[in-house]
Amino acid sequence: MKVIKYAKPWDVACVEQDKPTCGKGQALIKIMTAGICGSDIGAFRGTNGLVSYPRVIGHELAGIIEEIDSDNNPKGFKPGDEVIIDPYIYCGHCYPCSVKRTNCCTSLKVLGVQTEGGMAEYFAHPSHLLVKKPENMDWILAAMAEPLTISLHGVHRGGLKAGEYVAIYGAGTIGVLAGMAAEAYGAHAIIIDIVQERLDFAKSVGVEHIINSGKDDTVKIVKELTNGDGAQLVMECTGANACIRQSLDIVSNAGRITFTGWPHKETSIPTDMITKKEIDIRGARTSAGEFEEAIELITSGRVDIRKILTKTVSMEEAPAAIIDIEKNPGNYLKVVVNVGLK
Repeated sequence: MKVIKYAKPWDVACVEQDKPTCGKGQALIKIMTAGICGSDIGAFRGTNGLVSYPRVIGHELAGIIEEIDSDNNPKGFKPGDEVIIDPYIYCGHCYPCSVKRTNCCTSLKVLGVQTEGGMAEYFAHPSHLLVKKPENMDWILAAMAEPLTISLHGVHRGGLKAGEYVAIYGAGTIGVLAGMAAEAYGAHAIIIDIVQERLDFAKSVGVEHIINSGKDDTVKIVKELTNGDGAQLVMECTGANACIRQSLDIVSNAGRITFTGWPHKETSIPTDMITKKEIDIRGARTSAGEFEEAIELITSGRVDIRKILTKTVSMEEAPAAIIDIEKNPGNYLKVVVNVGLK
């Protein structure tokens, strides 16, 4: 079968590899579509310290069950079922798992990072980590459900409510989807970025407010938009130290901040401001139990996720697409690889 594989950083190719077998508690899935994620680009650059090489990439996956272990199949799936893959493999025994915070598992393995990914013609995966795909859901959109779960997890960790203002740093895939989800739930989204084209795009897909932090006074504008209060929730989706620091300036008193972005180094922050404003600061890592919600938002049209699709490519075209995304990230939001579609 064909797979997309990194032999080492900066070395990506579509290569042949043995087809996997269906193990205990697993399903063998014919992959139909696979999304290219920003973390795949980080792995290509060699900047993700969690990735080991060589590595088959891919964790935004949808496909058809070809074979399944019938003795260990808690969701009752059968061959022929169309599914979306939850790519976060947890132990089920540690403290976070015991309180259903499986995304914080102390031995968490993410497909394409700590273990082999599924940008392949076939993939074997634990059957309890499969989510049923609605029959009327487009395969391309199915591969885009996973990034929406990341955005939703940040929204939920921040306890966003209808009518509140949420300021989101970053007009990339996760930030734009967070803004779209916030608007779908009746909140007021403010997206902050330095690339005007991305901000204009965010506005075009229904995000209410945009701020170019490279040109405008972010703190002043957020205060004006929120009647002087500041944003009740700030979502930091870039990992940029300057944005992490500024999140404390634009959050309201008694407000919340969620950190979704992964910074490369520590950020110095004024802890006295946290106390003075009594800010709740929460990490927001991957997702836990948000797939069904993401699928509902997509299939109902409440989040028109197709609008963030830049293009689709074949397996043979995927390596060149990865190289170009790395060189020209501003030209892309989401690229989906057509693995098994005819």
